[in-house]
This record gives sequence, structure tokens and C-alpha cells, in this order.
Amino acid sequence: MNFLDIVFYVFATITVFAAMGVITSRNPVNAALFLVLAFCSSAGIWMTLEAEFLAIVLVLVYVGAVMVLFLFVVMMLDINLVRLREGFWRWFPFGAAIAGVMVFEMIYVLGARQTSDTVNAVAHPANYSNTKELGRLLYTQYVYPFELAAVLLLLAMVAAIALTLRRRVGVKSQIVSEQVQVKAGDRVRIVKEMSADSNAAASK
Repeated sequence: MNFLDIVFYVFATITVFAAMGVITSRNPVNAALFLVLAFCSSAGIWMTLEAEFLAIVLVLVYVGAVMVLFLFVVMMLDINLVRLREGFWRWFPFGAAIAGVMVFEMIYVLGARQTSDTVNAVAHPANYSNTKELGRLLYTQYVYPFELAAVLLLLAMVAAIALTLRRRVGVKSQIVSEQVQVKAGDRVRIVKEMSADSNAAASK
């Protein structure tokens, strides 16, 4: 076992631990932070596979943008944790079945001939750029799925903004239409202030 294998197993262990923390944490904010740790460790695994661009995108996009959006939505929605945990055991058999299917898929992939130790990784030259190759495929062969993903992300962003702009009882919010129609005379009151000499004369 070389150094690269040791690094891979370390990152894989952290990823599994963080994933378990996501699904077992009682606090949604803690679960989101565990997911951040899972993303960062997954980025380390991408680095070991010489996919630097995907590792950077995983940190910048998912950790820097998506997880911030998750935390923002979780805190804005004010989720009732007691009500959220009521249906846990009712959906537990379904979740266990899904987990069993995922474990079977991982065992099948790890035991396949293409992922065995006899297959070596492709050796790339020193001037190889996976960013260039990925961009060439993304904007030529997969341009339509790329545009579709962009539209879906735009819809998600609009939905998140719509959720935060809903009216709730007891929360002060701005009404832009009424603010625009307000005249200066309705808000500004001119008060005539007397000078010091006038105050002295009035006191006498």
C-alpha cells in the first residue's frame, strides 16, 4: 500500500463518518455542517484521482454556495423538529431497503473486473489538463443537459427567494409599493427653532 492509497482511505473514512453524521444528527444545522465535511473529504478523493477541477468545483459550488443556501433555508423555514421526527419509524423500512440497494450496488461495483487491482489508472502527460477536456465535452457533446441543469438551478434559486419573501405573522417587512408612493411632506416636518437670544428674551 503506497501513500496515495493511505490518503484515499483516510478521506473515505472521513466521508463515511460525515455521511453518518448527516443522517443521524438531530439538529438540521449540525447535519448541514456534517454535509460540508463530507463534501470537503470527497474533494480530497477527487484530488487523488487527478480531477482537480471537479475537486475545486465541489468546494466552491457545493460548500460555498449550495450549503450556504441550505443553512439559509433551514433557518428561515423554522422547522418544527418534534413534528419532523414523528414519521421516522414509519419510513424506516423504506429507508433501510434503499440503503440495502445502495450497499449492494457499491459491493457490485467494487467487485467488478473494471475496478479490480489489475486495472491501472490511465497515465496522463505532464501538460494534460482535465479542465480543458471536461470543457470540451461539456460544451459540445453535453451542451443540452448542461443548459437543462442551468434552468433547474435557476428554478431552485427563484423558489428559495419566494420562500423567504412569504408573509408571516409577527415579522416586519417592507412594502416597496407604499414606500415609493410616500411624499416628502408626509415624512418631513419643518420645526422652527428659536435662537439663544430669542429664548432669553422670552424668559424675561
